[in-house]
Amino acid sequence: MSQAKAFSIGVDLGGTNLRIAAVSPQGELLEKIALDTEVKEGRERVIADMVGAIRDLQGRMRGASLAGIGIGVPGVINLATGMIRQSPNLPGWNEFPVRDDIERLLKAPVILENDANAAALGEHWVGAGKEVSGLCILTLGTGIGGGIILDGKIWHGQDGMGGELGHMTIDPNGALCGCGNLGCIEAYASATAILRMAHAAINVGRSPALRRAAEEVGELTAEIIYITAQQGDRVAREIFELVGRSLGVAIGNLVNIFNLPLYVLAGGVARGWDAFEAHLMDEVQKRSVVYRATQTRIEPSKLGAEAGLLGAAYLPFQAAASGAGAAAH
Repeated sequence: MSQAKAFSIGVDLGGTNLRIAAVSPQGELLEKIALDTEVKEGRERVIADMVGAIRDLQGRMRGASLAGIGIGVPGVINLATGMIRQSPNLPGWNEFPVRDDIERLLKAPVILENDANAAALGEHWVGAGKEVSGLCILTLGTGIGGGIILDGKIWHGQDGMGGELGHMTIDPNGALCGCGNLGCIEAYASATAILRMAHAAINVGRSPALRRAAEEVGELTAEIIYITAQQGDRVAREIFELVGRSLGVAIGNLVNIFNLPLYVLAGGVARGWDAFEAHLMDEVQKRSVVYRATQTRIEPSKLGAEAGLLGAAYLPFQAAASGAGAAAH
């Protein structure tokens, strides 16, 4: 148990996992609780689990002062009202006043934020970007999220929807994305895209190795496809080459647009960094005049799965430091 004088609580609310942590003002993870997100049981159950875990952590902190609670959630956030406008991973949560509801239950200030934005903030605070004033992050998971830090703060755009980087078009006649557009980066470099490409190869008999892997485990994952690539399977290696080149096109555009010092890749697919790094860098080198003229860094996340959790925990500290106060709505 920690003897910290002050702490905040960060919440990473995903469609599958719910993680809650007490964090010091220096970014030290003091205590953590991990639960399943019982989405099928309804939002009241999820909120009850979240509130119960937060109270548990408060009890463990031996009377230390709570600066506030930051919650990272997947989807589009209405920052003014503290509501989730749209979240495919949290059915039934749209336009529900989640921030106000949790504040009422806990009697503590709450800040709601998009999960990719929270990850960007975490990397800026204590991760790969702690020495720079701005960065861009791509979170490569089931889909692709994005976050942009400018002058140390999350850039939200005019309506809070800035940073939808996963839906940049990299091929105007390309694969259909879940958003309805053709050729989004999400359709080429997400775990969903990797699985789609692997199953397509299996269906036409192009990769006996991937077929065997699928039969052995019962269900393919992006990680298994990565392992198959590392074992030398040509088709699996081609899939990760396409992942890298697609990311290279997207990041090359982002480098040209923002001229930020750092671009970070996070999420489960980023753990396959060594399978696609060379292709990504080759593509960026070819496509970005700004990259060729600068010392721009492109790196995998240093915080891994903790980036969003730590970023959410930093929100109350940042609000207090700015003079706004975490409770200001």
